[in-house]
Amino acid sequence: MTRMIAAMSAGIVLATACFATGALGQSPAPAAQAPADAMTDPAMKRAEVLSFIGVKPGDRVADIIAGRFVRALSVAVGPKGKVYAVEPAEIVKAHPEVLGLLKGLTAQPEYANVEISSPPIDRPGLPTGLDAVFIRQNYHDLHDKFMGPADVAAFNRNVFAALKPGGVYIVLDHAAAASSGLRDTDTLHRIDPAAVKAEVMAAGFVLDGQSALLANPADDHTKNVFDPAVRGHTDQFLFRFRKPK
Repeated sequence: MTRMIAAMSAGIVLATACFATGALGQSPAPAAQAPADAMTDPAMKRAEVLSFIGVKPGDRVADIIAGRFVRALSVAVGPKGKVYAVEPAEIVKAHPEVLGLLKGLTAQPEYANVEISSPPIDRPGLPTGLDAVFIRQNYHDLHDKFMGPADVAAFNRNVFAALKPGGVYIVLDHAAAASSGLRDTDTLHRIDPAAVKAEVMAAGFVLDGQSALLANPADDHTKNVFDPAVRGHTDQFLFRFRKPK
C-alpha cells in the first residue's frame, strides 16, 4: 500500500516543481528532475483530451485528485474561467508535499484562476453550476482502503449535483479485464470500464461519449499499472457522462 500511494503521489506532482518554490519553502528542483504534465508530455494527448471534454474559455471545471492536467485546464478556461483543484484530505495526509506544489503553481500569476481545496473525499464541497468535472486515473482509487474507502455512490451524486444541466463528468482510468468489476482496484490499480459506467449512470448521468484515444490493445490487463512493462502506456478508457438538461 505504501508503494502504491508513493507512486500515485509521484503521478500527481506537477511539472512546475522545476521552477516553483512550494509552500514548504524548498529550493526549485532542476528542470531535468521535474515530472512531466499534460503541457509537456505529448503522450497525455492534451489537445485531444481537452477537445473530448469540450472545455472552452470561461468554463468552470473541477479537477478531482488534481495533478497533471491542472495547468492545461487553467490555460484552456482562460482568465475568465476557473479551475477547482481538489486534492482530497486522504491524499494530503499521506503526501502533504502535493499541496505545497499546487500552492506553488497558484502563486504564479498565469495560473491565478486555479483554486485549491483539500476536503475529505466524502464531503468534496464542490461549487454548483460547474461545466465539467474531471477525474484522471484515480476513479479506481475511490474504492480502495486508503481513500476510506469513499462512498462512491454518494461521490457520484455530489458530482451530479455540482454540475449545471448539460454539464459533463469525465472519467479517464486504467482498464481492467472485462467482467472483473472492482477486483483489481487495489492490486493492479485498474477498474472494469463496465463497472464505472454502471456506478456513474446510477447517479443520474447519461453516457454521452467514449474514446479509444488512450487505448492500447497490446495491454492484456494482467499487470500492475506501475510495472515497467506497461507503465505509461496502459490501456486506458475515456468516458464522457452528461447531466441531462
